[in-house]
Amino acid sequence: MRKLLMSSAALLLLAACDQVQLPSNGSDTVVEQIAADIGTWGFDTEGMDLNYHPGDDFFRYANGIWLDTTEIPSDRSNYGMFTELSIEAEEQVQDIILDLAGRSSDAGSVEQQVGDLYASWMDTETVNSLGITPAQPYLDEIAAAETHSDITALFATIHHQSPFGVGIIPDPADTTRYTVFVGQGGLGLPDREYYLDEENEAYGRYREAYVAFIAEILTLAGAADATSSAQAIMDLETRLAEVHWTQARSRNIQEIYNPMPLDQLNELAPQIDFPAGMAQLSLDSVATYLVAQPSAIEGTGAIFAETAVDTWKDYMTFHFLRSNSGALSAEFDEANFRFYSQTLNGIDEQRPRDRRGVNLVGGQLGEAVGQVYVQRHFPAASKTAMEGLVANLTTAFEGRLQNLEWMDEETRVNALRKLSTFEPRIGYPDEWRDYSALEVRGDDLFGNMMRIVEFQWAEQVADLDGPVDRNQWPYPPQTVNASYNPLMNQITFPAGILQAPFFDPAADAAINYGAIGAVIGHEIGHGFDDQGRRFDFDGSIRDWWTEETNARFLERADRLGAQYSSYSPVEGMYVNGEFTMGENIGDLGGVQMAYTAYRNYVAETYEGGEAPVIDGFTGDQRFFLAWAQVWRRLYTEDNLISRLSTDPHSPSQYRTNGVVRNLDEWYEAFGITEDHALYLPPEERVKIW
Repeated sequence: MRKLLMSSAALLLLAACDQVQLPSNGSDTVVEQIAADIGTWGFDTEGMDLNYHPGDDFFRYANGIWLDTTEIPSDRSNYGMFTELSIEAEEQVQDIILDLAGRSSDAGSVEQQVGDLYASWMDTETVNSLGITPAQPYLDEIAAAETHSDITALFATIHHQSPFGVGIIPDPADTTRYTVFVGQGGLGLPDREYYLDEENEAYGRYREAYVAFIAEILTLAGAADATSSAQAIMDLETRLAEVHWTQARSRNIQEIYNPMPLDQLNELAPQIDFPAGMAQLSLDSVATYLVAQPSAIEGTGAIFAETAVDTWKDYMTFHFLRSNSGALSAEFDEANFRFYSQTLNGIDEQRPRDRRGVNLVGGQLGEAVGQVYVQRHFPAASKTAMEGLVANLTTAFEGRLQNLEWMDEETRVNALRKLSTFEPRIGYPDEWRDYSALEVRGDDLFGNMMRIVEFQWAEQVADLDGPVDRNQWPYPPQTVNASYNPLMNQITFPAGILQAPFFDPAADAAINYGAIGAVIGHEIGHGFDDQGRRFDFDGSIRDWWTEETNARFLERADRLGAQYSSYSPVEGMYVNGEFTMGENIGDLGGVQMAYTAYRNYVAETYEGGEAPVIDGFTGDQRFFLAWAQVWRRLYTEDNLISRLSTDPHSPSQYRTNGVVRNLDEWYEAFGITEDHALYLPPEERVKIW
């Protein structure tokens, strides 16, 4: 990552700036600058806009010049700190792929698989010359269907589209074993609202474009009346959308936890014949199935029976070609890009094919590439430092729980027990995935993609026969992300995110605590958010809250939700405070935990209990600036519309402003008063954790 060094002129401007009166911490010390990756102490001061007071718009105060002078690349729907790190990781992974591909290797080796998967992707001459031919055997299977029973048999395969989803997950009733998850599905647009919202002009535009896209794909497939078939598919998916649950309802664990035996599942939708389908998929051995949206499954069954076989055949043909367009000739790939990337997300041009190939290999053979990535780009010292930060954040949250005034003792004991059993996973897995059973050929891109799906499904089915494997990771180590798994009570921080601006061993401590520290706190907080709190210390679903403490939590959560529901980043559209509740609680609690951990660090490190001032910024100010910096992001309007419908995270400006305005320490750090736009009276500031 390039270094953002502050010029002498910028230093003078900061020293002379009088827009913000910086409160004194009793020290005028300016410490010797350190060689951080960003700026000189971990923050890009040149990206600030000092024309804004932090109390009026902290997001723009910290990031305004960066926001005004940065453009979203033409091949992106949004751009921010996550993107910068992803691009850096992408370049590093590309070097690894080319290195591995250039080695002489045995069949079935990691080097052979990585090299041949990438080679098959880059061999556009072969891919284009084949056209639709590689998909023809699968299309012939669809064409041969004559009855509804034939269609349900196709639903019970791993390559064909189905109006519901099936997967294998740890059983929430006993997380030492696996069960089968069944949920709503089958839509080609991002969410039910895209079909049903008649007032939003953008959604109407998307619907028209979607019908045209369906017709284009069916025309490429040789359909006789693609326009009529496309409208029939749109009508079918609209009916499915009508019975689908909302995003907010679908994240409510109390609503989606519906274990039932196979015969009861079949009673919901006997038209689908779930017993035959589960047997065909080798999933008929479990005692109970976790059915997420029972009424949606029931409604889907009725719609299935009422819809003509020919419409289902067109539907499955379209979705098969659409979902595999990247492995087909250019006309399919380009049509898919124009709709999903350009129309729905505002992306102007397709990413270079080599970079798309890097992401393909890095995703499908992620841990094979990841082993080399870790060796080259993740020093042992970073893992050690992260382990220390996680321990500090855990200690900080433990202290907050012990002193939480609204939590009674019975609930507190359970909360502390859950916290004590959190399992942090940092950098990379202890055991690497074995890809030796996967066949990859350098001249068969489409076949490779089919075999990868089959390999991955076989791994999942094999899981049913044994205990839950707690060593599995949700993504490879080069991923720029972090996560909490409530069923395993695990927090995971892959190597990809453990770089500046999130984590930099050379940066000021306030930066690391305000950035990766708050991200650590965020993931810990998910174990105690509105849904994570429904899981016990071992990942099992259990209500360990007393009625009184539960009511106090809900009162605070509802007030936070109301705050976020008032935020409107796009005219006529608002953040859904209920849908984004878990992430908003995670953000707020994460910053609270990280701040406590940072103050503990300062008290232990500096005589007098205060960090030195750096470039005119106190330690507390640097802490909050670090949080604002990691959420720098620009969006296309189409992408922002999509996120408001489908992303449980709030847009970046609210992940900054929506959090800090609830924190007394932020008011004190920047001298915020009732005259400022973000000011909330103390009684309106939400304090949960």
